[in-house]
Amino acid sequence: MMKKIFIILMSIFTVTGCGGEKQNKMETQPSVIFEKEKEVQMKIKSPAFNDGGFIPANYTADGEDISPPLEIEGVPEGAATLVLIVDDPDAPGGNWDHWILWNIPATTARIEAGTHPPCIKGRNDFGTLDYGGPAPPSGTHRYFFKLYALDKKLELKEGTGKAALLKAMDGHTLGTAVLIGKYSRH
Repeated sequence: MMKKIFIILMSIFTVTGCGGEKQNKMETQPSVIFEKEKEVQMKIKSPAFNDGGFIPANYTADGEDISPPLEIEGVPEGAATLVLIVDDPDAPGGNWDHWILWNIPATTARIEAGTHPPCIKGRNDFGTLDYGGPAPPSGTHRYFFKLYALDKKLELKEGTGKAALLKAMDGHTLGTAVLIGKYSRH
C-alpha cells in the first residue's frame, strides 16, 4: 500500500515538476479551478431597522401604521417581477399576513415609507389590501419581509390571498430574500 502511495506521489511530482519553469508559469496565472465566482445574492433591507432588529413604532399600529422604507439589491438576471409578503409567524392563531404585493417590477430598487410600487395587492389578514403594521397582543413577535423574484408576471386578481399566490408562484421563483424585524408593545 505504501509503495502505491509513493508511486502516485512521485508521478504527481514528475508531471508538475519541483520548482521548474512550468510550476513558476502556473503560479503567475490565476487558478480558474479554485476560484469561485462571487454570486450576487438578492437582498432586502431597510434603512429604518437592521435585520433582526426592532421595527420603529412609527411603522406599527402604535404609530403611523405605514410601511417601512425597503431597499432591494441583487435581483437575479431573468427576473420578470417581484413578490413581497410580510407576515408574523408568532401570531396566536398562526401565521398572520400583514402585506401582500405581486407583479412588482423587477427593476424596483427602493420602496419608500408609506408607499408601494406599481403592483397588484393581495388581501391581508386584516381584510384590507394595504399594509397593516405590527400589533402583537403580547410578547415580542417577528415580522418576516419576504421577497421573491419570479420569472413571469402572475395572472391573479387584486385581493387574492396568500395561499393562491404561493400556488401561482410554484416553479417560477428565481431567488428569495428575507428581512426580519421584531416588535413588542411595552
